[in-house]
Amino acid sequence: MDTADLANLSDKLMLTTVVLYIVAMVSYAADLGFGRRRAAAEAQRTAARAEKKADAKVLVGAGAPADADAGAATADDAEPPAPRRGTDWARLAVALTLLGWVAHFGVIITRGLAVSRWPWGNMYEFLTAIAFAAMTGFLLVLWRFKARFLGAFVTLAAVIALGVANIWLYDSAGPVSPALNSYWIAIHVTAAIIATGAFTVAGCSTILYVLRERRDAAKAVDAPGGFWSHVPSTEDLDRLALRVTTFAFPVWTAAIIMGAIWADDAWGSYWSWDPKEIWSFVTWIIYAAYLHARATAGWKGRKAAILSLIAFAALLFNFFGVNYMFSGMHSYA
Repeated sequence: MDTADLANLSDKLMLTTVVLYIVAMVSYAADLGFGRRRAAAEAQRTAARAEKKADAKVLVGAGAPADADAGAATADDAEPPAPRRGTDWARLAVALTLLGWVAHFGVIITRGLAVSRWPWGNMYEFLTAIAFAAMTGFLLVLWRFKARFLGAFVTLAAVIALGVANIWLYDSAGPVSPALNSYWIAIHVTAAIIATGAFTVAGCSTILYVLRERRDAAKAVDAPGGFWSHVPSTEDLDRLALRVTTFAFPVWTAAIIMGAIWADDAWGSYWSWDPKEIWSFVTWIIYAAYLHARATAGWKGRKAAILSLIAFAALLFNFFGVNYMFSGMHSYA
């Protein structure tokens, strides 16, 4: 295949990825809202059956005939009706996410082959890679912590990111400026992509923490099998956000350090107070304050969540705001 065919294939795989992620997002939402009610009904039916068997053993042990017990069941003792077989939203959502992830990986590979370079030399490619990193982070969290409840939120973030990339940031496959044609792009930018994707997963967990806390403060009763009855406690959400941030922060630190080395190699200075450099450092400071406050001052809960969200907002502004509101040495991206 020539470069034009590879670029066309990359664009088609992008459309496939977005469609798969959208359907996966809807499936995660259906699992949270409806799919688990079926599991709750099945658990109730199993418990009723076990209770009925226990009562039967008690009666038989007391000398009552087993047949008499069987005929003595009333309408109140009857098992709840078996739930109707329906779509297993959880399995469907995870399967679609994996298929979308494979197609997403194909987008990046074919784009790289089409341009014969690392495929994050412009905003379209960079945002596409960040969405891929976020989905990869979610799949790892899903595997490690069984955090399926984050699926609807992370896939929504990925769909929004890919939508923005395709509608407003799309660039045709082609060469980049000479400053970006360096092996450092594979080191510095890759680290920034991985960290940003992980911070996105942590941000989704923190946002869900805030919503969960507000619901708990209102003393709302969670309906059995409903959405909130299957969202973890605020403590678990807080802990998950901390774990992911603890992974992402040193990667972000490495990205800044390697960016400074690349800047010295390309521009003759490690630090030029470029807007991108400043806001990358501001983001680093806020995340460092978040981790420091948790480790030394014992911050957790609401205060830690607020600081985490401020850091995530700085990260988003560093990506979207700085690139379009300020001109600087990074403007070519």
